[in-house]
Amino acid sequence: MTDMKFKHILLTGVAAMVLTSCNDYLDVEAPSAYTEEFVFSQKSEVSRALNGVYAQALVNDLYGDAYLSKFNLNSDVDMVISSNNAHAHNTYARFDCDDQGGDIYKFWTAAYNLIEYCNKFIKSAESSELYNTNDAEYMQWIGEARCLRAMAYHDLVVMFGDVPFTLEPSTIHGTDFIIPIKDREEIQKTLIEDLQQASLYMSSTSSTTVERCSKEFAQALIARIALTAGGYSLRPDKNDPKSYGIMQRPSDYQNFYKIALQYADSVISSGTHKLIASYQDVFVNECNYLTANNDDPIFEIPFAKESTGNIGYIQGPTYSAYEGKTVGPWGAASGGTRLSAFYRFLFRNGDLRREFVNGLWYYSYFTNADGNLADSVYIRNDYTVHNNKWSKLWTPEGSALGNITTGSTGINYPYMRYADVLLMYAEAANELNNGPTDKAIECLTTVHNRAFENGDSAYYAESCASKEAFQKAVMDERKWEFAGENSRWRDLVRTNTYAEELVYSFLRYYSVGMQNANGLTGYEDAINEHDGYVEEGYIDNLPERIYYHPYKIEEANAYALRMYRAQLYGYYVDDAGNVIQKYPNQSQKSLRIYNAYKRATSQPITSAITRGNFSAKAWNYADFYQWGDNNTGSAKDQCKYSFYGFIRCDDGNNLWIINNGIQTPFPSHIPTAAELPVVRYIIPYPNLAIQRSAGAYKNYYGY
Repeated sequence: MTDMKFKHILLTGVAAMVLTSCNDYLDVEAPSAYTEEFVFSQKSEVSRALNGVYAQALVNDLYGDAYLSKFNLNSDVDMVISSNNAHAHNTYARFDCDDQGGDIYKFWTAAYNLIEYCNKFIKSAESSELYNTNDAEYMQWIGEARCLRAMAYHDLVVMFGDVPFTLEPSTIHGTDFIIPIKDREEIQKTLIEDLQQASLYMSSTSSTTVERCSKEFAQALIARIALTAGGYSLRPDKNDPKSYGIMQRPSDYQNFYKIALQYADSVISSGTHKLIASYQDVFVNECNYLTANNDDPIFEIPFAKESTGNIGYIQGPTYSAYEGKTVGPWGAASGGTRLSAFYRFLFRNGDLRREFVNGLWYYSYFTNADGNLADSVYIRNDYTVHNNKWSKLWTPEGSALGNITTGSTGINYPYMRYADVLLMYAEAANELNNGPTDKAIECLTTVHNRAFENGDSAYYAESCASKEAFQKAVMDERKWEFAGENSRWRDLVRTNTYAEELVYSFLRYYSVGMQNANGLTGYEDAINEHDGYVEEGYIDNLPERIYYHPYKIEEANAYALRMYRAQLYGYYVDDAGNVIQKYPNQSQKSLRIYNAYKRATSQPITSAITRGNFSAKAWNYADFYQWGDNNTGSAKDQCKYSFYGFIRCDDGNNLWIINNGIQTPFPSHIPTAAELPVVRYIIPYPNLAIQRSAGAYKNYYGY
């Protein structure tokens, strides 16, 4: 059952605020003047102290914004475009940054601040007399703090590699204490053991809420950490700090896969979570502050409306403001966290996720005939498309949600979903069994079927042909399922396929830009084969002119939609002639698109027509993929430099691959995975942290 979400996370201090349910109303109190001994002798005060721990995860420098916008690296799914042909401090997404980047230090500081709060809470709670009472609720609270600590450490390890690690409050060692750096494998093993112990005393999601860490989340997090630990990661060459390192996995990696399998199976066997709501409704419900404790989300980071969280401001279509005001009640939205322009071509036909996630429209302003400001919908013919999973526009106009100016939308982020658990199980079982088991196939099928109205029988036959085929199917499913969730680049790192996918991601942009300016590059056939379009040859048959119609649902009619029923985007007509709108907001116009996926063999009517009682307005059009510079005969800079730190093109149309910081010529053929250098996805320790460590911390990987 879906309920209004319960907001319980407050902002500062050990006992700073109390938050009521449903209304997101903050009842602010002064920070507690009580001693630590008193706070942890009173359960009511301990509960407030835990709220203070959660609050540290909500800041924009951590999970409130940066985690999804600044540190979601480029891939074949998520994309940040850059036209800069030189090194910059903060260009993380294109694998070219340094330890001077301010965002790195802010993220590092926020993560360790959360960890310090967790360590203090756990230490104090376990030193209290209440700990010896074995009070179930009290033990649950300690488990929640352990989960939050493991979550922060896990993300630090994935992003920075070996990191400073302690489970003790650093303050007990004095202000000069430097947390020692530990090997990532030691950290991962310690976190797994800590969560294994904590999960024994934690409550199920069914008796708590997905806005709190639960037994199922602890078990799922164990599976995620173990699968990461068993996969590949970039290791430093400590004898050569200029080296970008080497991709390795532990010699006993299968032991980690066994742990991942066991704990993913524990979540599945509990029966607490199912995939009940449609894929679209999972995210639209989050945008409408609805939670379900038995559905896909297992743990949602619980932001509070008008105070924390930019989810739904950075995603979804841009909604521009004019002189600080907007026509609708939602307030401005940046829509800056985007997806690759080619992502929608990588889905299988009939996948409903494709229609929902890939956003080809946005909102801006014009002055109408009366001289008043009005907004309208425009097509997004850019290098990227919007990620439509979350948006504060995904709610009717009469019940506006989120801050009416900019961010702090209060929309939750589902840090862990049941779909992830199912696919982790499938991946681990396939690896350990040297091929898919029946249960692994069932897990993959469960996720895939949700995205198709009538299933996809051919997919299952292809997927189960071999261990390699099933592994590819699981990775493809994750690619389609988790766009914008800071997942794709991590999956590619873990499976040591990041370098190969980045080459093809670059070549898609480069080839289309060169086609527009100077003809074919010779890479088109290889791209088509890699993407599964051998016969169709999509990369040289992209819809360069796309036709679209701005419509509100009440303006649509069956005749106008039936005219191009098979090629619509955003709307469709069922067999009974009913107009179905896939766009979740019914008070604004969205676009019906005639040819979003392939070049039109004929154009639609570009003038208004009438047939009996029905009328159809003229179709508009926009030119896409105009990414070539005819003056230079080269692709535009956005196509050449968005993967700058790994692969790029110069003004003479020479391609270069970056190997340990050295620009080397790209071969005449597309290199195999074994021939490619490593991707320097690891982020450097911030310079200020190195200075304060008095030499204890040192960057490798060529930084």
